[in-house]
Amino acid sequence: MDRKIVIIPTYNEKENIEAIIRKVFSLPVSFDILIVDDNSPDGTATIVKQLQSTFSALHLLERSEKTGLGTAYIAGFKWCIERNYTHVIEMDADFSHNPEDLPKLYNACVEGADVSIGSRYVTGVNVVNWPMSRVMLSYFASKYVRLITNMPIHDTTAGFVCYSINVLRQIELDKIRFKGYAFQIEMKFTAWKYGYNLVEVPIIFTDRTLGQSKISKNIIREAVWGVLGLKIKSWFKQYKRT
Repeated sequence: MDRKIVIIPTYNEKENIEAIIRKVFSLPVSFDILIVDDNSPDGTATIVKQLQSTFSALHLLERSEKTGLGTAYIAGFKWCIERNYTHVIEMDADFSHNPEDLPKLYNACVEGADVSIGSRYVTGVNVVNWPMSRVMLSYFASKYVRLITNMPIHDTTAGFVCYSINVLRQIELDKIRFKGYAFQIEMKFTAWKYGYNLVEVPIIFTDRTLGQSKISKNIIREAVWGVLGLKIKSWFKQYKRT
């Protein structure tokens, strides 16, 4: 039987966390939820703990400090692997990813994808409430990554992704080196190099209305220069499934 779970990493998301949890649990398709909280000083984890008495499928993994999006997801992936989930979905807490798209991502994996990607760019540019400068930065960043890596993916930096558990078991999670948004690129690239089937599912991305964005210049710099290193490193590695 399929066991599917949504991982939501959080840091200071008290404005959004209860609403996103209730929305996911209201869907006609049932998903467990794992909140990975990086010791949010605003009390995000406290809200989650209060909701656990209402939702038995709500889980909380508390970390002692904020060490990057990538490390939060890897901690969550390991938690899910240990508990034998079959499908693991990454999703932001701020409603930039529409929870109603979760069944679409899951169904794409059921129908043959190993990794399904909620894509902003596979059918054009489907982004709402971003300034044009940020739209252009994100769009051309994905183009740049596609050029360097040769991945057949339009939205290489997407953070709304469903993984079949076999992919996460195959990838050596402790060797994933990026911590910021380049983590999303590295995960897709590694899965693709192992020969897994990546499928893009069109979504509409809506920028957050509550809370603060976590993107920074350092995160962008990591993505730009890290992709070159990622490609060069891949020349000296064999990607053989075990």
